[in-house]
Amino acid sequence: MWQKLGRFILKYRLPLLLILAGLSVFMAYHASKVELSYDFSRAIPINNPKYKAYQEFRKKFGEDGNLLVIGIQTDKLFTEKIFNAYASLQRSLKKVKGVDDVIGIPTAINLVKIPETEKLKADTIFSDRALTQAEIDTGAAVFLNLPFYQHLLYNPSTHAWMMGVRINRDLMASKDRIGIVHTIGNLADEFGKENNLIVYKSGLPHIRTELSVRIVKEMRMFIFASILLSALILLLFFRSLSAMWLSLTVVMLGVIWSFATIQMMGYKISILNALIPPLIVVIGIPNCIYFLNKFHTSYNETGDKKKSLVMMVDRMGVVTLFCNLAAAIGFAVFALTQSQILKEFGIVAGINIIALFFISLIFIPAVLSFLPAPKSRHTRYLENPGLKRWLDRLERWSLNHRKFIYGISILIVAVSITGIFKLKTLGYIVDDLPKTDKLYTDLRFFESNFKGVMPLEIVVDTKEKRGVSRNFNNLIRIDSLSKFLSTIPDIARPLSITEGLKFAKQAFFDGDSNSYSMPSEFDLPALSQYLSMKGDSGNLTNSFAKLVATFMDSEKQQARISVSMADVGSKRLPKILDSITTRVDQLFPKGKYNVQLTGTSVTFLEGSRYIINGLKDSIIWAFILIAFCMLYLFRSARILICSLIPNIIPLLITAGIMGWTGIPLKPSTVLVFSVALGIAIDVTIRFLVNYKQELPRNNFDMKKTVIDTIHSTGISIIYTSMVLIAGFVIFCFSGFDGTKALGWLTSLTLVTATFTNLVLLPAILISFVKMKK
Repeated sequence: MWQKLGRFILKYRLPLLLILAGLSVFMAYHASKVELSYDFSRAIPINNPKYKAYQEFRKKFGEDGNLLVIGIQTDKLFTEKIFNAYASLQRSLKKVKGVDDVIGIPTAINLVKIPETEKLKADTIFSDRALTQAEIDTGAAVFLNLPFYQHLLYNPSTHAWMMGVRINRDLMASKDRIGIVHTIGNLADEFGKENNLIVYKSGLPHIRTELSVRIVKEMRMFIFASILLSALILLLFFRSLSAMWLSLTVVMLGVIWSFATIQMMGYKISILNALIPPLIVVIGIPNCIYFLNKFHTSYNETGDKKKSLVMMVDRMGVVTLFCNLAAAIGFAVFALTQSQILKEFGIVAGINIIALFFISLIFIPAVLSFLPAPKSRHTRYLENPGLKRWLDRLERWSLNHRKFIYGISILIVAVSITGIFKLKTLGYIVDDLPKTDKLYTDLRFFESNFKGVMPLEIVVDTKEKRGVSRNFNNLIRIDSLSKFLSTIPDIARPLSITEGLKFAKQAFFDGDSNSYSMPSEFDLPALSQYLSMKGDSGNLTNSFAKLVATFMDSEKQQARISVSMADVGSKRLPKILDSITTRVDQLFPKGKYNVQLTGTSVTFLEGSRYIINGLKDSIIWAFILIAFCMLYLFRSARILICSLIPNIIPLLITAGIMGWTGIPLKPSTVLVFSVALGIAIDVTIRFLVNYKQELPRNNFDMKKTVIDTIHSTGISIIYTSMVLIAGFVIFCFSGFDGTKALGWLTSLTLVTATFTNLVLLPAILISFVKMKK
């Protein structure tokens, strides 16, 4: 079959190349339209109850993750120069296109009682103009006497001050967000530079935008670096520019097709599928090396270029097909998970790895048929004396030291399994950033001074119309829950409708800060107008009216308690949520009330669970599917067992090292195992297929066949392993710790897989496999 296919490709080489070129032009057109994803909530299935609750919350109360925060730390904020500059910054931020509102000290309001009418009026504390020092001092005295703003806009003990910039939710989901966030950042940095202050920026809009920009930069860097590195290695191996350009063209076509697939399937570039194009380069180069290696060895045997090309397709077609199929399975199993972001990654990667096989199968023999026959310098690498000496050593170890090899393997596996029991699962919303990164240190500033910026929302449904505004008992319950939240170390002071009522009560008692407390049942009627936002004092298009509006739904049946919290990680967050749930059940009996915990913090935890569990399941599926492929290819259960052992051990070693070194299981590290299995099994397939092909030629002499296989496939296995390892090492230069881990852990797995397949596998074959004539 494969011989006929080889002849067919050579006979119709020109039409096939034209079809491939036409398809590639079509793919390039779609690749040019690919867009960047700005949606970070796709880890959860859309039918998940927590996802539905979050979407319902966003529909009723608006976006919870569109507040960008700017912080400074100084005891001189209320000096004339700095305060006027700070106020000017807020005015400039308000003018930025896409900014809905800016919350800050210069525009802070105070509720003032009008003696004649006994009504409350909302007034700004600081006038909207350049102020004198005396005016600033007067305003500062009023502002610092309002407990409402403490630990929301400032921390009195650390002299830290915060400004919040609310960005339009529609623009947050578009590419315009990059320009908006960068403009805000530039204005803030300019203020800091002029006033010799360090400016801290955080909040989900800033974090997500910065991560998106870095993803694109790294994707471009990795594609360029992987192509450049591959070019150097190919030139070093083959000493031929034509072989180098032939291989690079194959992988560049693969990259174009991968971008096109993302666009044609309606996906966008995310933090995960941004890894696919450089992975295509890393996986595609070994295809080229194996095809070229077999072409060169066949040409050395026959001296006939056309016959050598047919032999190349015949010998390497089925091998490369199953190698790519195994690699595709290693990625495609992610499509079986319930996480949308993993599904996209698995589908796109799986499709394009198989597409890469067909590109290689058509392009390489067709183009080689037009090129001159290889010269002696092009095939000199086949006689590499250094590699031959290494292969001789591997042969001696496999033949003469099998017991030692088994003993060392068992010892390493035992140590690795001990390390596996030390593995822990841990993830963060802002994960994988170096501890010295500005994005990370700025987040820590807000966590140490304001207890964090990650949104957690609690929605209390009273199941009665006006059950919030006209039921004093419900307000007391909401305030009790808010007080409980305030006692949790990693949660900032909550904001709810009751905080607005406390603010109003303080104003009624002539601004006495001691009166900042929950009003009594007798005080509530006097304050009810501020819950309805009507009347003289309710006719306010100001921050207080907006504040009240955001903490109740339109029917005043549901109340919202909004808090910011630290990025505590997936280990501590469930404990915090469980403690909140316990208190909720005490205050709001089930049946009478319906209370939902939602927001970005909750969806992150649920998403992490789905990704981790999905990745664990994907490893099992990868083993099962790859095992079926191996069983179909070799039709032998013994060969199947022999093939899996050298690939399970490297994964155990990698998992053990993670356990011993304290590297946690998280989305970026669990990804390693399925990817590495799919790629490492390639070496086993190539070794065993060659073993099976050579066995009849050696009269079923297993020992001689193993020796011949080590020498015939060893060079190409070592070369391709070097390419793969070098390709994954590139990821170690990432700015994300998770991508770095993917790089060095996968490289480690491939190094150990190369040794187990060239040392342990031959030893197992000689010891246990009995082939019949």
